[in-house]
Amino acid sequence: MKPLQTLLIVLGVLFVTLLLLMPKIYLQNNIYYVSKDINRLHTQYVSLKEENKALKQQHEDALFQNQIMDSLILENFYNSESE
Repeated sequence: MKPLQTLLIVLGVLFVTLLLLMPKIYLQNNIYYVSKDINRLHTQYVSLKEENKALKQQHEDALFQNQIMDSLILENFYNSESE
């Protein structure tokens, strides 16, 4: 075999190997980046869920405090009216 033929065979095998492996490499990279995005979004989801709990608790506290203030205001109003 001539050296040029050997070189062409090696280059052909290399080209075919690259051609076959490129889709696998591309898919692995895409899976990696999609996985990173999913992890980031999940972290944000958990954080927002906790923030939502805290905001609901603050809302309930504000409603309770508002009910107490309303009852005190009404009590003062009725007491001043009866005097």
